[in-house]
Amino acid sequence: MELRETSCDHSGVHNLAFQNDSGGVDVTNLKGLGDNSQRIKNSQNKKTVHTNQGDEYINIEGDLHENKRASVEDEQPRLKGLLEKKYDEVYEFFKRHKTRLYYVVYGILITAYLAVVIAACSLNFQRALPLFVVTVLAIFFICWDFLIAKYEDRIAAFFSPGDRYLKKQWFWLKWVLCAALIITIICWLIFDTTKRGSRQLISFGGLVMYVLLMLIFSKYPARVAWRPVFSGIGMQFVLGVLILRTKVGFDVFNWLGIQIQTFLEYTDTGAKFVFGDKYTDHFFAFKVLPIVVFFSTVMSMLYHVGFMQWLIGKVGWIMHIFMGTTPVESLVAAGNIFVGQTESPLLVRPYLPYITKSELHAVMTAGFSTIAGSVLGAYISFGVSSSHLLTASVMSAPASLAASKLFWPETEKPLETLRSGLQIAKSESKNLLEAASQGASTSIGLVANIAVNVISFLALLSFLDSGLSWVGNLFDYPQLNFENICAYVFMPFSFMMGVDWEDSFIVGGLLGYKTFFNEFLAYQRLSKLIQNREKGGSMYINGVKQYMTVRSEVIATYALCGFANFGSLGLVIGGLTSIAPSKKKEIADGAFRAMIAGTAACFMTACVAGMLTVPGLEVPCHILLGNASNITDFPANSTELVKCCQHLFTSANHSEEIFPGGNYSLNSWKVCCQILGQPDFHCT
Repeated sequence: MELRETSCDHSGVHNLAFQNDSGGVDVTNLKGLGDNSQRIKNSQNKKTVHTNQGDEYINIEGDLHENKRASVEDEQPRLKGLLEKKYDEVYEFFKRHKTRLYYVVYGILITAYLAVVIAACSLNFQRALPLFVVTVLAIFFICWDFLIAKYEDRIAAFFSPGDRYLKKQWFWLKWVLCAALIITIICWLIFDTTKRGSRQLISFGGLVMYVLLMLIFSKYPARVAWRPVFSGIGMQFVLGVLILRTKVGFDVFNWLGIQIQTFLEYTDTGAKFVFGDKYTDHFFAFKVLPIVVFFSTVMSMLYHVGFMQWLIGKVGWIMHIFMGTTPVESLVAAGNIFVGQTESPLLVRPYLPYITKSELHAVMTAGFSTIAGSVLGAYISFGVSSSHLLTASVMSAPASLAASKLFWPETEKPLETLRSGLQIAKSESKNLLEAASQGASTSIGLVANIAVNVISFLALLSFLDSGLSWVGNLFDYPQLNFENICAYVFMPFSFMMGVDWEDSFIVGGLLGYKTFFNEFLAYQRLSKLIQNREKGGSMYINGVKQYMTVRSEVIATYALCGFANFGSLGLVIGGLTSIAPSKKKEIADGAFRAMIAGTAACFMTACVAGMLTVPGLEVPCHILLGNASNITDFPANSTELVKCCQHLFTSANHSEEIFPGGNYSLNSWKVCCQILGQPDFHCT
């Protein structure tokens, strides 16, 4: 007896033959075959039924089974060609030795780079000095990160005895350090005052005044932790001394400012292509705003490669160690040096729902007291000093934490206190080109926001000035405008920063623009004052001062360097609420106090700059004496005029070139004779 049946399984179609020579049949196999045959018949019948019903239904299970069977047949082993076998062998080799091959490639690239650096230094070391410094810093930090990652526990164990000793002796040691710091500052002020005059003392008094005001209006005055406050001010002072008083620090930041200016000039190529050769005729729209686009693109690329996360992490770690602030608020304060007030909280987005009220206040204060790197380029294009803007951005980071912890002290126990457990958010772009495209696209909203705010605020300001002038006419004072009102309100604050008294009215008006509108309008007004000074025109026209001294310009640059204004208030509330909805009430309650603290932090930075700024001759002597020749129209600035007159007479005594770069009149001699107030052969 012979029975043949066709059966389907997952391996394909096979002919199964069952033969029993003795005439018997395997009942079990027959039963299985019968069941299979019945299932096949039923499935065919079902398929036929569905088909006969007007093709309205489709047997999905049958189709899936057939598709699966077809795909399985495609996956059957097949013979590979010689080339494909070799390719598989090479692929497996690279897969097994991937790490070693990466090391080899990186080693070759690093060796080639070091060879280029050595060759450049051997040809002209002075020209290759920036490349050499960058290379040394990169090697140092790479080695540092490697050692920390591999031997962190051993390093911590090595320094643990010293750490335990400091904790044990910290009660009396902190008072010794505070006393030493106070004595050092007092001695420095005494010697600096005797050498450079008393104007630095006014800035120091202003710093003390702002600290006392913050303490008086603090949320919890009795619970202020003074370590973040004093260490923040100390970091400001140290950074200011290194940058403003040492030649190396000043040259480094001046070089960085020049490089940033040069870098931003590459924006002109794209702006010229899009807007035409006469794009500078519309300076703000076609010159300033494209810089924001370019800077945003570059920052996005730096985020993609991980450089910005690394840099922000290092700066945040330094502030966390020296100031004793929590990792979250330290990281956000460091991030605000480079990015905006709504972008920096994204670095610690997973931790925002768990931070305390004081930490949340510190996060908002850091955003109000600094500016974003994207708009930094725009302010530089106005003509504001790039080196001072960079210095202000760096110095305001510790100032923001100091002001925040003074205005809203910590009264809860922070949950996130681990030094190395904080994870910084990474870029979501898949490659560098996508990161550049995302950065450019992201800047569209920022550019549009800047443009519409400037248009609306300038229009609103013009309307306010017109209305106030009408009100002033009723009282025979048509000069009344918004700037004058702000000038009177902020005049005492600007004077206590160290601004000259005759310039404090102008700086007060700039502070009003910045607070009630935005810093864009304030810096635009400041740039006009700088341009007037550089042109060297008359300092007073109809009793109105046309420009300020360089010292006043520098202090104003630091005081304006922050987002603390009412427009940003709504931006911060909306941005943080979308990131941390559970903190909506705390954000709304603390936002206004954070804006006040951010404003005070900018003022404190300006005070430190006023203590340390030592500008050269601010106005050329021939212009200064020419303006001073009309005493009724020019209030005498005795310090600068005396210097110019002394230089004038000294040059005449030694037969030197008396009037470099300008022609002095006889009136200039008469002015000097009146100022010196003593008989001199030059005056006879």
